[in-house]
Amino acid sequence: MTTTSDDLATALFSELFMADQLAHNKLRKALPKGMELSQFSVLSYLSKLSEPKTPAQLANTFSLTRGAMTNTLNKLEWAGHIHITPDWEDARRKNVVISPAGRKACETALQAMAPMISDIVETVGTEKVRATLPVLRALRTRLAQE
Repeated sequence: MTTTSDDLATALFSELFMADQLAHNKLRKALPKGMELSQFSVLSYLSKLSEPKTPAQLANTFSLTRGAMTNTLNKLEWAGHIHITPDWEDARRKNVVISPAGRKACETALQAMAPMISDIVETVGTEKVRATLPVLRALRTRLAQE
C-alpha cells in the first residue's frame, strides 16, 4: 500500500469503528429491558427465515464461535424467544426457530429503535445513505472472505 491508500484505509476503518461503537451504544439503550444487541441480531435474522437453522450455521453467519452462539441461543431459549429442537434426520444436530414470543420481542425492539434510526438517516440524508450502502456491502463481502 502507498501512504495515500494507507491513510485512506486508516481513516475509513477509524470512521467505521467509531460509528459502530456509537450505533451499538444507542441501539443497546433502545432495546427492551434485558435484551442484548447480540440477541436482537439473532432474532432479527431468524424472523426473516422460513427454514430452521442449526447453531453451527448461525455461528457461521454471525462469524462467532459455536460457544458464543450457544451462549446467545441459551439466553434466547430461556427467555422463550426461540425453540431449539432435535434434528430428526441427524441426531447430532439441533434446529433453531424463532417463537411467536421472539417475533413479538423482535418487533418491539424494532419499534423502539425505528425513530432513532429514521432520525439518523434523515439527518445524514437519504441520498447519502443510499449511496453508502453499496460501499458498505462491498466491504462486508470482502471482509467475510477472509
